[in-house]
Amino acid sequence: MQYDYKDIEKISNYKTWSRRKIVDALLSIDSDMYTQLGLESTPKEIKQTKIKSKNIYKTISKVNPRLGKLFLQAMDN
Repeated sequence: MQYDYKDIEKISNYKTWSRRKIVDALLSIDSDMYTQLGLESTPKEIKQTKIKSKNIYKTISKVNPRLGKLFLQAMDN
């Protein structure tokens, strides 16, 4: 099943999924957002994608605090 950014909260609350499966699904959404950016993407679209990506990493922090923290630190550099 293909998930979208609007599904991140729902995915993070799945009780029957392992933490790894949740993180994988969230990272898949993140990579899809970045692959949809192209040369003709406006600075506003790029900024919105980065904001959404940061929200995904914060959601990952709720599931796996150590991994989420690493993603957020890497984004800030």
